[in-house]
Amino acid sequence: MELIKKTACEVLDLLNKDEVSPLDLLDQLEKRIGDVDGKVNALPTLCFDRARAHAKELMAKPRDERGELAGIPVAIKDLTDVEGVLSTHGSPVYKDHTPTASDHMAERVENSGGVIYAKSNTPEFGAGANTFNEVFGATVNPYDTRMSAAGSSGGSAVALATGMAWLAHGSDMGGSLRNPASFCGIVGLRPSPGRVPCGPSDNPYDNLGMEGPMTRNIDDMALLLDAMSHWDYREPQSLEKPAVSFRDQVKNRKKPLRVAYSADLGITPVDPEVAEICKKAAEKFQEMGVEVVEAHPDFTEAHESFQTLRAISFCTGIGGLLETDRDKLKPEVIWNLEKGFRMEAGDVIKAFKQRGKLVDRANAFMQDYDLLLTPATIVSPYPVEQRYVTSCNGQEFETYIDWLAIAYAITLVSLPALSLPCGFTSTGLPVGLQMVGKPRGEGGLLAGAKFLEEALGMPLDPIDPIVK
Repeated sequence: MELIKKTACEVLDLLNKDEVSPLDLLDQLEKRIGDVDGKVNALPTLCFDRARAHAKELMAKPRDERGELAGIPVAIKDLTDVEGVLSTHGSPVYKDHTPTASDHMAERVENSGGVIYAKSNTPEFGAGANTFNEVFGATVNPYDTRMSAAGSSGGSAVALATGMAWLAHGSDMGGSLRNPASFCGIVGLRPSPGRVPCGPSDNPYDNLGMEGPMTRNIDDMALLLDAMSHWDYREPQSLEKPAVSFRDQVKNRKKPLRVAYSADLGITPVDPEVAEICKKAAEKFQEMGVEVVEAHPDFTEAHESFQTLRAISFCTGIGGLLETDRDKLKPEVIWNLEKGFRMEAGDVIKAFKQRGKLVDRANAFMQDYDLLLTPATIVSPYPVEQRYVTSCNGQEFETYIDWLAIAYAITLVSLPALSLPCGFTSTGLPVGLQMVGKPRGEGGLLAGAKFLEEALGMPLDPIDPIVK
């Protein structure tokens, strides 16, 4: 397991020195998956033959032409199509779907020298922050296999936590990168709209859902974000790569001067133990001489705006399935689609206006702070049989997504955000701190997270699943 325990940056150094090859890494992963995945069900689809063929193509190139990742294997979430690989989207509708072309993000990973070797498990169409589906079953938490790994990028998070991946991909609309990162003790970043290719899409201007990197530490996060970031002519909101790489921004980091902390953003209950763990983590900045202020923007309209815009996004993407394959869809997906199709023009107009106000207030707030810190998830991991969280700290939720407000509020205002491991509950389950950066401020966000990672004594080593 020694090579598995190394960071992605350490593995990259070994690759660049020709001390290991991409084929060696694939052999290590295949053995580790064979030993571990039967206990957690994180990587249900493997494509090692395809991966080895790609690895050999990379190895035939000069070292400086092998891309930023130079042959590091990468796991891809099963919501993203990969050419020639079973891509089910977690749905019986696509249980036999093998695409003939890759999505833009998967293309980018391979063009950057990443070797795709597995698809990670996800709930059906990413709906619901608990990774289970009718095609592959449930992915469980490696810190206690009775518990949820959250979602929708749960498979990727578990693969990282258990040493079945050095680098992994996820996506995030209402916290789908951040929630599983929090539950599994790894790092998940939702980048700014346009930072990472997200197409193809029936609505290329919809920026609620983002693709992003998942890793075990901040240095690896900067590496994978550099590899994923790319201007793509096919996507109208695509951003140019920054002039200074994210790895260099972390290496030459400057300490934040002023950060804000909020346990609840003024819109959600939070489990008291989770809130206390996150507050103590935020206070580590005070020990560094950074001013920490309890404050947050006004997110009053976040619930109504997100509910409406999420429903519209679902209808735009998969709305036709309600008529053709309704019997194959889980209740939460049907609820989203029906809600969207019931919307009137006035509802949509109101939601867009609400979002505009939220964005203005959040951007104004972030002029005074380098970072905004909150719990990444309002609860610790819950039993995997429970479809979603129905209440917290005495408050009942009306819908299956209400418990995700602390994440989707940040989604609405398009600020980059990540979940950083920051402690454990009294029962030994991980807790993540949500760290939010300035507009398009991934570099400053990663730099601040690196300072805190060091102060907290993170990151965590891969673990063997704890079966209870």
